[in-house]
Amino acid sequence: MTSLADVVRFLDTELRTSEVPDYDAAKNGLQLANAGSVTKVAAAVDYSVQTVAGALASGADLLLVHHGMFWPGAEPVVGAAYERLKAAISGGLAVYSSHLPLDLHPTLGNNALLARELGLAPSETFGDYKGMDIGVMGAGDVETATIFERLRSFSERFRTTAVATSLAAGRRTRRWAVITGAGANSESIAECADRGVDTLIVGEGAHHTAVSAMERGLVILYGGHYATETLGVKALADHVASRFGLAATFVDFPTGL
Repeated sequence: MTSLADVVRFLDTELRTSEVPDYDAAKNGLQLANAGSVTKVAAAVDYSVQTVAGALASGADLLLVHHGMFWPGAEPVVGAAYERLKAAISGGLAVYSSHLPLDLHPTLGNNALLARELGLAPSETFGDYKGMDIGVMGAGDVETATIFERLRSFSERFRTTAVATSLAAGRRTRRWAVITGAGANSESIAECADRGVDTLIVGEGAHHTAVSAMERGLVILYGGHYATETLGVKALADHVASRFGLAATFVDFPTGL
């Protein structure tokens, strides 16, 4: 039997949980304790009624998530909020959340793993947030349509349709950047211009990000928020399982976004 406290210490150290700045609602780290032991680890992108149920059905007593219990902000513990909390507590399910600390991890992070999934080799970091880079970037010479086809195929596994801005025939990518999730915004587009990035690969972005990209000759490939953030929690659960001799599972509940 593995101590929950040992697993939490391992995760906090591996992810540098206390060092990485994040949004207030992230509340990275252990968000819900159980009786103190772990026998099986489940991973999910989001903490929800469905993922709590999936974790419990698998026999897990620790759920690792990217978007945690407090992501929507403070809310009354009624309705779905009550049901998911009640199920987790009564089922002895501890919850550990890691948002930006997981995104930027050099080997387990969403950004590094998505780049690898697309056949890209990062050589630098990208995407400044409060003085810390969240994403990755690199150089090469590959047809942009090839990268997009790989992204489209990956996204379809999670019932998501990838979208590209103004992808001209024969266009080549020579400098790219990856920021998973809501990675397309005014700041990342400006950084692309400053650093000579011609192709930005993200999960999602507002409509204006596509307009801004087309004005600047930048191509943005949107792979879906959910799809692009499945890789990190999967890898993290496997890493914990390997370290402590536990079983691990992934609770897949796509949002379609």
